[in-house]
Amino acid sequence: MISISAAVSIIVYLVVAGLIFWLLYWLIGYVDPPEPFKKIGMVVLAILAVLVIIGILLSIVMGQPVFRP
Repeated sequence: MISISAAVSIIVYLVVAGLIFWLLYWLIGYVDPPEPFKKIGMVVLAILAVLVIIGILLSIVMGQPVFRP
């Protein structure tokens, strides 16, 4: 069972990570680099976002913190 404080911290982490990834997505669209670079940037951004979500879900299942000191 996950505690309330751990759930709140995970939700805050997800919201902050989502805002950061959304800002990077917006920045790539705003700067509008040439097409191969834009597509590569979007793919790298999507891969990083999926890895962060997988890491958060694994931390919930395993019961370990997202980041270890």
